[in-house]
Amino acid sequence: MSAESPASGAPAAPTDFIRDLVAADVAAGRHARIITRFPPEPNGYLHIGHAKSICLNFGIAREHGGVCHLRFDDTNPAKEDIEYVESISRDVQWLIAGWADHCLGLKPRGATPAATPGSATPDFHLAAAGAGEREAFFASDYFEALHAYAVELIRRGKAYVCDLTPEETDAYRGAPDQPGRDSPYRDRTVAENLDLFARMRAGEFPNGARSLRARIDMASPNVWLRDPLLYRIRHTAHHHAGNRWCIYPLYDFAHCLSDYIEGITHSICTLEFEVHRPLYDWILQSLDLSRTLPHQYEFAKLNISYLVFSKRRLLQLVENNLVAGWDDPRMPTLSGARRRGIPAAAIRRLASLVGVTKYDSLTDIALFEHAIREELNPLALRRLAVLRPLKIVLTNLAPGEEIPCLATNNPQDPEPTTRPLALTRELFIEAEDFAEVPPPKFFRLKPGGEVRLKYACIISCQQVVKDAAGQVTELHCTADLTTRSGQPDADRKVKGTLHWVSATRGVPAKVQLYDRLFAVPEPAASDDFRVHVNPRSLETVTAVVEPALASAQPGDCFQFERLGYFVPDARDSAPGRPVFNRTISLKDAWTAKGPARA
Repeated sequence: MSAESPASGAPAAPTDFIRDLVAADVAAGRHARIITRFPPEPNGYLHIGHAKSICLNFGIAREHGGVCHLRFDDTNPAKEDIEYVESISRDVQWLIAGWADHCLGLKPRGATPAATPGSATPDFHLAAAGAGEREAFFASDYFEALHAYAVELIRRGKAYVCDLTPEETDAYRGAPDQPGRDSPYRDRTVAENLDLFARMRAGEFPNGARSLRARIDMASPNVWLRDPLLYRIRHTAHHHAGNRWCIYPLYDFAHCLSDYIEGITHSICTLEFEVHRPLYDWILQSLDLSRTLPHQYEFAKLNISYLVFSKRRLLQLVENNLVAGWDDPRMPTLSGARRRGIPAAAIRRLASLVGVTKYDSLTDIALFEHAIREELNPLALRRLAVLRPLKIVLTNLAPGEEIPCLATNNPQDPEPTTRPLALTRELFIEAEDFAEVPPPKFFRLKPGGEVRLKYACIISCQQVVKDAAGQVTELHCTADLTTRSGQPDADRKVKGTLHWVSATRGVPAKVQLYDRLFAVPEPAASDDFRVHVNPRSLETVTAVVEPALASAQPGDCFQFERLGYFVPDARDSAPGRPVFNRTISLKDAWTAKGPARA
């Protein structure tokens, strides 16, 4: 996608077939300013798949000194909600913050299209931008303009009111290999159509009783040109327009005209809209509009293994309580990614790595995980945390004795800083870092063995203490303080280095260990994708973390050494009761040639 900062690793000079087309238009002077748009329907939360379109549309605007409109294509009130409008606004601004937020085109609050004086047809444009509060664009703000365009199509004999039921309309449309049949209402007069359409708007007819259809060609090989619906009756309040309307335009009718009203120069969609493009062009060309018409371009959407991006399926996950809401950190939504601690730059990096093509493909999730680690590694502060504590007693330290140590905050910094730690008589290591009967090549702690405690010294295991059930409860060890930094034996080598936390100074914390939500690479390929939900996608543990983590704030990111990247949970954390979410583990399965082999 567009150029990022050097730290992000994205290419400085992006190029693809759509950018080449835009560049050619700019070179030819076809547009005074490049205006793109990102037009989600507010019927769900944005997901990582949407990020590719966001990065492409905002990136093109960014590269040419233009703007990208955030527009809600809100023409279906039965499925849309203000909750989704608000979440989409937050997610878009989060994703482009500091990268292309200066290209976010907004309109003055309350601005609506106004008629162009002296126009032979109902040509509309947005009121000129002015000072004051600004907001996103809404297709519903254009309902009056869109209605006038529909009336003009009727007057030109290019649209008619049809009384077929939705089921009959589908039957009359035919099939891809069979022509459709003309509606028996196709030859109504202009006067009759104008009267019926006015009565539709007035609320005279119930839902589904009538519709407005374009008069194109019922024998067209492109089924989208077989007299498509333009308006339907739906007695439903609208989240943005209120109760003013009971007829609503269909997406294909509203979308192209919204692009025209806003002066969009390049309408960029995903490949499934390629077959809609002839209808997009037909509507615009049928109205004899006075200004330059927008053009639609299509590209392949982003698909990633182990994820589903269908809004319908994501809604099922929420409604079936398989996740804890749209922002559950296991969800592929942008709000879930943000809560999980995935940086916006990592998502933009992924979009850049995948590129823009005309061919659908499946991206290995390991590439996304690689992008996340690449972004987090130079940013995350290193901290010590023990997820499954096993107590160590250093028998040669006195109760209350503390041995000062220094830990590095981030070795990736050009000038790394340090923080103080205290080695105490009692401390915790990971339970899996000890084996009473170790397997071959086990370089962690074992009876009679020794390891180095990170930032401290070498310890050796002298005694294993068990409870009545035979479970190991603690280990008695001795600390070789001559192996501390700056001491005579500081360079003495051992094969294992463990992280640890002081038992007396450590802070208890809830840690949520998130993993992939699905257990198979292509869950959407199954009839019921829900059977592939990974039952181990979340494990919650009570950990012990070093004192510096007690004051962690949402937005901070940390590498728990040897464990992975973690962030404070913005929803569940409270003063004195920190909760951390695992963003991702440390192991990277991606190589320059593709996924690494196990």
